Amino acid sequence: MHAGNKGIASDSFCLRKAARTVSSMARLIRNRSIIDDDYALLRDATSLADLPDGVPVIVPLALWLARRAALIARGEAGVWLAPADHPAALADDVHRLPVIAIDFPPFADDRGHAHARLLRERYRYANELRAIGDVPRDQLRQLAQYGFDAFAIADSRDADDALRGLADVGDGYRAMAVRVPGCGPRPRTPSPGDVWFPCA
Repeated sequence: MHAGNKGIASDSFCLRKAARTVSSMARLIRNRSIIDDDYALLRDATSLADLPDGVPVIVPLALWLARRAALIARGEAGVWLAPADHPAALADDVHRLPVIAIDFPPFADDRGHAHARLLRERYRYANELRAIGDVPRDQLRQLAQYGFDAFAIADSRDADDALRGLADVGDGYRAMAVRVPGCGPRPRTPSPGDVWFPCA
């Protein structure tokens, strides 16, 4: 093939590859709008070699703790928390993390709600708090009331339908703070199943 034709073929391949990358980007609800997710969620990353170049990433807590300085220097790095992780591990970093994601597994596990309350109330995290994993439409309103402002939408789910699930949240987290048990003084007669975290 002529050198010029090779260059054209190479450029065409790159354009097709880029188009596929954009079209396959995950969908995200952020601030009640559906957008393409510009962060790569890396569930299995164990080293810096697992990170793609030039792409914002969300890494496991274990990798953040192991290579914190390098990830801070790299920039555009968030952290995701599994149910067994504790938000206290990020207490010194809440001011620098652009996004913290909390994973909800397919089976019922309410620890993600407690993680969100701790991040918002005890550690004063003010940036994007994202729900990832198994996030059903009928749970979005409740998650918003716990402080989540972004929701990763699985490919198998309708993003527009999920957005409608947030239509009646109102003021979201601030409205819920006075109604939902969590961080703060324990009432005299707590309800069964309440989890309480004293605020710092």
